[in-house]
Amino acid sequence: MDRLQSLEVFIAVAEAESFAEGARRMGLSAPSATRGVKALEDRLGVRLFSRTTRRVRLTDVGTTYLEDARHILAHVQAAEDAASGAAANPVGELRLTCPNEFGRIHVMPILTEFLDMYTRVSAEVVMLDRVANMVEEGFDVAVRIGPLPSSGLTAVRVGTVRRVICGAPSYFERHGYPQTLADLTGHQIVSASAAGQITDWRFGVDQSEVVRLKPRLHVSSVAASITAARQGWGLVRALSYQVGPELQDGQLQSILTGYEPAPLPIHLVHVEGRRAPAKVRTFIDFAKVRLRSAQILQ
Repeated sequence: MDRLQSLEVFIAVAEAESFAEGARRMGLSAPSATRGVKALEDRLGVRLFSRTTRRVRLTDVGTTYLEDARHILAHVQAAEDAASGAAANPVGELRLTCPNEFGRIHVMPILTEFLDMYTRVSAEVVMLDRVANMVEEGFDVAVRIGPLPSSGLTAVRVGTVRRVICGAPSYFERHGYPQTLADLTGHQIVSASAAGQITDWRFGVDQSEVVRLKPRLHVSSVAASITAARQGWGLVRALSYQVGPELQDGQLQSILTGYEPAPLPIHLVHVEGRRAPAKVRTFIDFAKVRLRSAQILQ
């Protein structure tokens, strides 16, 4: 097993936290993967993994080496792409991460159109309602909603979304419209968060106004909370893109718009900057045009 292949095996085992699964991903037998990693550890003179009967974990040295190994392989791939022409022609697997609902509503239609146009590209989409570490988790592109921290990543702004409170006309017929933030405490509230029940809603451009609520219903799915609101059961707070169609056709109505926080920016983020492979650069250019044209994201 040559040095590059041993790096690929090491990365596969680290990501899978299993020699058997890492070997399967590489198309190797488990003993071959074990020998490859052992040879790498012997050459380096360090232990990259701590092994138990149930799991394989990276050592501190292994964690640092994993990031270096990914960079090494990325540079090798970039050199090969440049030599073969792939740097100018989209080819290979595109790994993308995005929030669940944004992915379902906006990313998937764009991505399938992109794949139809560029037939030498395949894609894996991982929808997560958390911020993934692009380098450690091996993503090419990420959709980020909200302010971006300082980093070495390249970001392309494609729109904004608002945080809106809405309910169905049938709900307002029975319970009336809240006129102030304090009025919300007397209404049926649906809370939606995979991270647990949210009881504090913040308002104002700087989010300095806080209303503490006691939701009667909490669900871990945003889509389910919107369904409850659409059926007239209660009020829900969501991002504007999540309820865009319902607001447009009148199934839901937004309220207290004058108290909304500042809009949240949406960015497409990638790692390699100008050195990104064609599959990444082409997808960014393709997706930004379609996202910027979506009125819900303006």
